[in-house]
Amino acid sequence: MQMIEHPVQHLLAASGPGPDATLPPRPDAAAREPSLARNSSASSARVNLLEYDRQGLRDLFAQLDEKPYRAEQVMKWIYHRHATDFAQMTDVGKRLRSKLEAVAEIVPPKTLFEKQAADATYKWLLGMDGGNAVETVFIPESGRGTLCVSSQIGCGLNCRFCSTGTQGFNRNLSSAEIIGQVFVAAKHLGNVPHQQRKLTNVVMMGMGEPLLNFDNVVRAMSVMRDDLGFGLANKRVTLSTAGLVPMIDKLGEVADVSLAVSLHAPNDELRTQIVPLNKKYPIAELLGACQRFAARRPRTTITFEYTMLKGVNDKPEHARQLVKLMRQVPGKVNLIPFNTFAGTQFERSDKTTIRGFQKTLLDAGVLTMVRRTRGDDIDAACGQLKGQVLDRTRRQAEFRRRIEEGARHAA
Repeated sequence: MQMIEHPVQHLLAASGPGPDATLPPRPDAAAREPSLARNSSASSARVNLLEYDRQGLRDLFAQLDEKPYRAEQVMKWIYHRHATDFAQMTDVGKRLRSKLEAVAEIVPPKTLFEKQAADATYKWLLGMDGGNAVETVFIPESGRGTLCVSSQIGCGLNCRFCSTGTQGFNRNLSSAEIIGQVFVAAKHLGNVPHQQRKLTNVVMMGMGEPLLNFDNVVRAMSVMRDDLGFGLANKRVTLSTAGLVPMIDKLGEVADVSLAVSLHAPNDELRTQIVPLNKKYPIAELLGACQRFAARRPRTTITFEYTMLKGVNDKPEHARQLVKLMRQVPGKVNLIPFNTFAGTQFERSDKTTIRGFQKTLLDAGVLTMVRRTRGDDIDAACGQLKGQVLDRTRRQAEFRRRIEEGARHAA
């Protein structure tokens, strides 16, 4: 593998190894090279330790002439004690702390805004570079706490019923920016892995399509599941995708996590209208990828998400078509009442329609739940996340133009 020159190489001579020492390739060498300058005013030559999983930290410490267990000590300080200052790490030698201060930093995203809903759902707006920001949501329930994490600034896709999609797209988040969301929430909640656990589940269901940011997301999920990270069980980390078939196959090969699929329609004609990705990867191909994913993990149950849109995908014939699809894959259906946002053309199906749809599925033996709407009073419910996106596409401007035109016509 070709080695990639790293900023700390120029500092290593003063910190341990000789001047010819080279660091291992940065995590996700093929992806966008992370820039610490966008997260901190500190020197951009420093590496953000949130960028690395356990093996990445071991490799980094090896280049500093330190033993692997030292990397694990530091990792535990970061994720179990929420340390961001090397001086706090009292069981780490002063010499190593001095090395780390010269070449590294621990920089979670900056909280720009936070708000709690009436139902105790909590939302953070976390700052990125250049005026961008993403949203992260914590949903407390009896006996569990679920964190909804973003993977992109905006979204690379354009699902018509999702508020994030209307914001356009800026870039993928780095691993540090993804795991940093969990860090911010865990610190706020006082979460201590294996002791005082407030955060029990993470779902990659926030802003963005996780499989379009594959390497960074997989690395962040590794830290979520690592005992020296947040120590979550594999099944308690869920990745949700709109259906990138090749990447579902790749995910099944490299990461033992739960899978959720944003289905939202039971036939190709309708799904292509509301989930444009379906034109490239139609339902038959998507279900084939789900079958292969399930075959690699016989005890896995895939969740199929289905947003209930009034008069669009909520008719009895749609329920019957969905039953036929569910006979092909071991899975369960999660019916999601649509959560409205400014400018949308869609409406939520009424409760009677949703319950009737659920009954058709249940009567056919398909495990089906209706998701309880949480945090909609602070725009933290499913499909409502927006953040602040400096759009590099024309999607945000086009959406605003349609809203303005609609307002003029209404007047």
